Amino acid sequence: MAIIKPISDLRNKSSEISALVHDSQEPVYITRNGEGDMVVMSIQEYRRLQRKLELFEKLAISQAQVDAGAKGTPYQAVLVKARKMINEKKLRG
Repeated sequence: MAIIKPISDLRNKSSEISALVHDSQEPVYITRNGEGDMVVMSIQEYRRLQRKLELFEKLAISQAQVDAGAKGTPYQAVLVKARKMINEKKLRG
């Protein structure tokens, strides 16, 4: 459920807003004069959102490449390469 607070709470109760975004792990929508004005979120949630956006961007590029006729790598080849990378990383420690 959306958490909505007036801008006066951001000014007067910033510690409570901070605790709310960290405890709920949800953004808090701030209103000004009854209209949406901004969103406040924890750094952790912001970074998670950024990683998700980066993934979507990469997926869009991949889809465009496939649509343009690019050949992909077979699943088994990707799996072998991933396992090799994981094992090499384990050995390095």
